Amino acid sequence: MRLRDTGDLWWKNAVIYCLDVETFMDWNDDGIGDFPGLVQRIDHLADLGVTCLWLMPFYPTADRDDGYDIVDFFAVDPRLGDAGDLVELIRTARDRGIRVIADLVVNHTSDRHPWFRSARRSTESPYRDFYVWSATKPPDTSDQVVFPDQESGIWTFDEATGEYYRHRFYRHQPDLNTANPQVRDAIAKVVGYWAEVGLSGFRVDAVPFFLADAAKGPGDEIERPHDYLKSLRAFLTRRTGDAILMGEVNLPYEQQRQFFGDDDGDGESDGDELTMQFDFVGMQQLYLALARQDAGPLAGALRSRPPIPRDAQWATFVRNHDELTLDKLSEDERAEVFAALGPDPDMQLYGRGLRRRLPPMLGGDPRRVRMVYSLLFSLPGTPVLFYGEEIGMGENLAAEGRLAVRTPMQWTSERNGGFSRAQRGRLAGPVTEGGYGPEHVNVADQRRDPESMLTFVQTLVRRYRESPELGWATEVEILDQPHAAVLAHRSTWQDGSTLALHNLGDESVEVPLHLPDAVPDDDGGELVRLVDLLHAEEWTCDERGRVTVPLAGYGYRWLRVVREGSRRLL
Repeated sequence: MRLRDTGDLWWKNAVIYCLDVETFMDWNDDGIGDFPGLVQRIDHLADLGVTCLWLMPFYPTADRDDGYDIVDFFAVDPRLGDAGDLVELIRTARDRGIRVIADLVVNHTSDRHPWFRSARRSTESPYRDFYVWSATKPPDTSDQVVFPDQESGIWTFDEATGEYYRHRFYRHQPDLNTANPQVRDAIAKVVGYWAEVGLSGFRVDAVPFFLADAAKGPGDEIERPHDYLKSLRAFLTRRTGDAILMGEVNLPYEQQRQFFGDDDGDGESDGDELTMQFDFVGMQQLYLALARQDAGPLAGALRSRPPIPRDAQWATFVRNHDELTLDKLSEDERAEVFAALGPDPDMQLYGRGLRRRLPPMLGGDPRRVRMVYSLLFSLPGTPVLFYGEEIGMGENLAAEGRLAVRTPMQWTSERNGGFSRAQRGRLAGPVTEGGYGPEHVNVADQRRDPESMLTFVQTLVRRYRESPELGWATEVEILDQPHAAVLAHRSTWQDGSTLALHNLGDESVEVPLHLPDAVPDDDGGELVRLVDLLHAEEWTCDERGRVTVPLAGYGYRWLRVVREGSRRLL
């Protein structure tokens, strides 16, 4: 195995960690997390094994959508620090081997952004065409609303000029008109600026929405929406050769493939659009599989993943900062997940998702929780963690909407979980209480416990990084075996091969496997071994490549295929 190859496409086997500076660590004790606090906790990420830090929006904001309503794309919100503090973070993270990326939110701005303030003053404003307007009343658009509990349509009447402006999200977030070359130039300036500051790329918010207007009509400079994404990727690559665009594209696989830039679907091109995309389909099928204790839905999703360009990658995840969307499931399937993992209506959101973290959804069963994270890191792709997952944080349903999972990080068992010394009423968000509160779940205690969730996730990260085939395999191989609750899959790259077994059910089983390529050489060489990377056990395949492996209820194993003469460390 040529490990040097893995350095060229660093995102193929990275470990990405997402956090909101506002809720991570407050160093000046004003109740709001800040960049100095994040810098002071960077060694926690380094010890965990994180190689890429994803920052949620840190820009000046009207703070009506947790930072996603931006009023200045070229600055740092003064509550969090200043540009110099961000530079210190990037420098310190780089010293620990961690790249930094940030949210690129260019579908919309805040209605308090100077562009929109100018645009709504007059139809002759130079910024008028930065946004999407209609002089006539648009038809009913209630079926296009992203947040149905907040909006009844995607158009709002603006009294100042007597026209309607479009907002696919909240009315205080008017859509940018990406068909306007001036808007595209402004977005390029944003990308170029932060790349120059030192970011290694961007997580691109709501990609299908901001592409929707790129080719709005005949004669536009951009003929197809995807041409704009290609040009944005090319611009970033010219500025920073190994920077990435990691896109939020919650669409069926066949449509996602197009956002990689693989137009013909053969998976042979290098790809010239998004570098990475989140596997929303796989994530939703995972939760259906958990609800049923049947691996079938997830196995089906993995089998249906389309070929993707050689340099592209799937970003796999269990939880992110939004609601846990289940919109790609059928109504009956969604009802199954709700009943099993979030039966209280207060745990649900928008009729399509859950506002919970994984441990409470699984009843706090450490076997199931660890099995799921073992599964996450074994899936072909790049794992993405949301802050607090490494210690098993829970949600706070007393917080509004999606904020239930964006509670302050729990560092110690002290007041406010060690996040801040400010009075509780001044905190950026309410601290989780009860069984998942900081007195029970925190970093400090788990750092000293070899059996803790934190120690377990550190082991997963280390084993994942030592197994580049998990990130570089071009396809996932689902292995035949008789147990519906068990997922058996294998990833192979060059001469490295690892297969993983995960039992989504509570009953112990014996898993028979047949590996046709795991037979000894014709000259009577040694039998092929399967060495468990997570437990001190191993099994030997027989002369026909057959072996039976025991698996406990909610059990998990990573089995490296070891042939005679292998020099890989185990």
